[in-house]
Amino acid sequence: MNRISHWLILWAIVLVVYSCGQGPAGDQVAASEAKEVAPGSGDPFFVDTQKSMINWQAAKLIGGGHNGYILLNKGAMTVNQGQITGGEFIIDMNSITNVDQKPGEGKEDLEAHLKDSDFFEVATYPTGVFTITSVSPLSGNPDATHTITGNLMLKGITKSISVPAKIDITDTEVKASTPQFTIDRTQWNVMFHAGVLGTAKDDIINDQVGIQLELVARK
Repeated sequence: MNRISHWLILWAIVLVVYSCGQGPAGDQVAASEAKEVAPGSGDPFFVDTQKSMINWQAAKLIGGGHNGYILLNKGAMTVNQGQITGGEFIIDMNSITNVDQKPGEGKEDLEAHLKDSDFFEVATYPTGVFTITSVSPLSGNPDATHTITGNLMLKGITKSISVPAKIDITDTEVKASTPQFTIDRTQWNVMFHAGVLGTAKDDIINDQVGIQLELVARK
């Protein structure tokens, strides 16, 4: 093997390892202290739980990853003169679903693991909550019209996050969707195989989790 071929092979290995180590796609969203929630004024719109969901994506530091969705138990938002003024959404943590594996090929085991004490402790914390604290217009982003800020509660821990969203409001329906973004799961004490001392590199799960929201609400 000549020197050029040797370096080409080494470079290819570096590229493969680097690409495998990439986290979920999307801009990282910072979590901060929970904000005060003011009652929203206006007409109530109730979430269509059949058409609303939270899509998720997770990846190992080196190779591998999974994706799926979580459903909502219920939710509602208020709209006043064509603007969202408030809202609260109850997340059904028991509905965590993996879609990249087939039944009998690891799907059930992964879903059970995500629900146990290593991850979301669903027996103790069966629901999460997202409560809107403000919605403001956003310019310069082709994938979003507004910024939604709200308190996300998981495992009894509440943090404020702000995410871009494309919002469409009619007299009878509200649709809101986000481009995929990422949050740091350790902020909500989801610590299993996080990047900590004592965890083998090929077992480390990226702290960043990709999230993409689809919400539909109607009068």
